[in-house]
Amino acid sequence: MSPAPLPAPTVLVVDDVPDNLLVVSDLLREAGYTVRAATSGAAALRLAATSPQPELILLDVMMPGMDGYEVLQRLQSLPATRHIPVVFLTALDDETDEEHGLALGAADYLSKPVRPLVVLARVRTQIEAYRERSRLRARHADLAHELGERMAESLLARRVGMRALAHLAETRDPETGNHILRTQGYVREIALALREDPAWAGRLAEHDIELIAESAPLHDIGKVGIPDRILLKPGPLDADEWQIMRTHTTIGARAIELAEEDMAQKVEFLAVAKQIALSHHERWDGRGYPQGLAGDEIPIAARIMAVADVFDALITPRVYKRALGFDEAWRIIVADAGSRFDPAVVRAFERCFDHLVEIARTHLDADPAVTEVALPRAA
Repeated sequence: MSPAPLPAPTVLVVDDVPDNLLVVSDLLREAGYTVRAATSGAAALRLAATSPQPELILLDVMMPGMDGYEVLQRLQSLPATRHIPVVFLTALDDETDEEHGLALGAADYLSKPVRPLVVLARVRTQIEAYRERSRLRARHADLAHELGERMAESLLARRVGMRALAHLAETRDPETGNHILRTQGYVREIALALREDPAWAGRLAEHDIELIAESAPLHDIGKVGIPDRILLKPGPLDADEWQIMRTHTTIGARAIELAEEDMAQKVEFLAVAKQIALSHHERWDGRGYPQGLAGDEIPIAARIMAVADVFDALITPRVYKRALGFDEAWRIIVADAGSRFDPAVVRAFERCFDHLVEIARTHLDADPAVTEVALPRAA
């Protein structure tokens, strides 16, 4: 099927002299255009914003009250009308007047008295250009929408993939329950609160926070490489078993690194996920593992994950320990600021603690044993 023909172009003619208005309007109507007429700048502004909008405005320069230059400036200041081309109709013959109008954004200049063939040729050219620009804008909008949909699908696929891998690790450690959902929520809230710290102002963009939160579920992916006799042991581990358990950090980081190598280009979230998997058991004082990093040597994503992971471990029951109450877990985290944890991250933890508690309550395990008691406030 052939496309439906476009409606006749609408042209707005603006002139305070009725005879001039009539001459130009009749000329355009005879050529098949739909014509609107205005005798003042105020009327022109009103008609230009009225649907269906004109595809071209022929605008007299010398008008009482509001001249053509001011009308053009007001048209271009409004999102609804700034895209409409304006051609000045004027009896002025000074080149500086023409230059001034073009500098303000006029599409063209026509001199009075008008020459019919010239007017029609210029009008046709301007409307064809306007319609082509409109088609390009529409195409651009369609492409932007399509790109947005594809990016959303890609992001969803990425999140599903990460969550699937995280749950794969979780199936080998069934006691973790909703640990993935809780720690991901904690990480996002702590990162948002950290951004409020003066020392971190401007250093954590929204994009960075989302990358950290999206990568958090892969922090324990390396547990898939830990033997069942250790991972599923119903009690505390001995020293040798702990050495093996600690390798889940390097196993996870290596798995993510291999995924990076398979990609044809750098993937941001994999780089962050690798940092978290490798370093979330490092300590601020350098006594952590696997590399013994200290202070700012530890990636910020891993520092945030460390607090989130320990907090969840403290308030979650295991076969070999009871769950602590929120207040007791709070005291332990705060007491370890500067030794186990980054003090700035702990301050962020304190600022958003109420949100963390809400996340913990929302994603309780099937057999919750979290003791809810009053939370003391830091002085």
